Amino acid sequence: MRSPPSKSQIKNSTSGSGSSTAGSNVKGPLNLFFSQKSNEKRKGEAIDLDSCRKSLRERALDAFARWMYDAGLPFNCVNYTDSFGEFIVAVGQYGPGMKPPTYHEVRVPCLKKEVEKTDKIIEEQKAQWKIYGCSIMMDKWTAKNGKMVINVLVNSPRGSVFLESYDASDSSTNSNKMFNLSEKTILKVGPENVVQVVTDNTSENKKVGNMLKGVFPNICWTPCAAHCINLMFGEIFKLAPYSRGEQVSKAIVVEHDEEIHKTKKLVKPAKTRFVTSILTLHSFYLQKQNTLFLSTEWSESIYTKEALGKEVARFIIGPYFWNDTVQALKVGNPLVIVLRLVDGEKKSPTEYIYEAMDRDKEDIEKAFDHDRRKYERVFEIIDKRWDDQLHQPLHAAGHILNRELFYTNNENKTLDLKVWKGYHACVAKLLPDEAMQDKIGQ
Repeated sequence: MRSPPSKSQIKNSTSGSGSSTAGSNVKGPLNLFFSQKSNEKRKGEAIDLDSCRKSLRERALDAFARWMYDAGLPFNCVNYTDSFGEFIVAVGQYGPGMKPPTYHEVRVPCLKKEVEKTDKIIEEQKAQWKIYGCSIMMDKWTAKNGKMVINVLVNSPRGSVFLESYDASDSSTNSNKMFNLSEKTILKVGPENVVQVVTDNTSENKKVGNMLKGVFPNICWTPCAAHCINLMFGEIFKLAPYSRGEQVSKAIVVEHDEEIHKTKKLVKPAKTRFVTSILTLHSFYLQKQNTLFLSTEWSESIYTKEALGKEVARFIIGPYFWNDTVQALKVGNPLVIVLRLVDGEKKSPTEYIYEAMDRDKEDIEKAFDHDRRKYERVFEIIDKRWDDQLHQPLHAAGHILNRELFYTNNENKTLDLKVWKGYHACVAKLLPDEAMQDKIGQ
């Protein structure tokens, strides 16, 4: 039988940090501010914990920000809230005394773990590809340094996965090379899993689409809907009166003072996107009452003395600009709604694109009081792009199989024969077995 502890043992077990755990020496955030002697002096005094935590956080933020500036990290790195928040929580749970990671740790073991995690996520995605099918998306873009890169992604109901990228800077991305890349990716993913290949609408990619039909008859080639709508904007803004508004918005992008943009809350668009001209004009219209080019900021800016600045100011103050802007917004705003649908990731646009384009044209008709003379040229551009590029069998099938739209349309109007033809073409392409096609039709 154990004998009871002596008084010296009791005294030793209760000394230290004051914890009820025998022999423990756990330190908390306040230990960073007060030494053991100062803690003993402050026994019984009330301590403002909130103030201490605030000071600790400020010190941590200053240290982290200094490291960011020293390493040249972009400010938006803190917006990666999931991974960054996880890092902050983990450091806080470790407590004081954590040593920073070494170069070797982040370069070898940590990187290896992340690669393994990523591979696991991709394997989980591949299981979904076999069940539901998937889409291969190829995004070609040019970096600021002129380097051309092709990103390859795979999309399924589970989400999108980045597969790989190719440096196309040293070689022309002609139709043969693009086809080889598409074929290589399809074989890697599995031809039986691929429903469609999505690319932009360039001429070489159209040729790739025709070549894919010959080699993989059950796989669809689909031009990018967002790129197609952006090209609609490009053609529409070549027409008067829309072209005049675009010229003004581009001139302001090049010449306008940043401070005036900030003061007047204007949208400064990227120079490569046609649709951003509409966003800029919409900003102008919302700020119409602020008389931007009669403001002190404008009169004191250097652009009032330059030829382009004088021309832009004269045009906007003139009698036609605001009327032209209204005409452009009547056409552009409905198309922007469609663009946001197909360019977003909240839901798949495949089953909504037909309905969205129909409503877009209806909204334009209403905006012009059904005076066809005012929007006839615009409809010709939209219809041509739609018939040549966006009228795809997959879009038709998505529309038919969208229960929400199918029953609504059957109550109000008969579905277009083109839609039914597209639906049957899609079923025949994906399932060559005629018996199975009949069952699906039933």
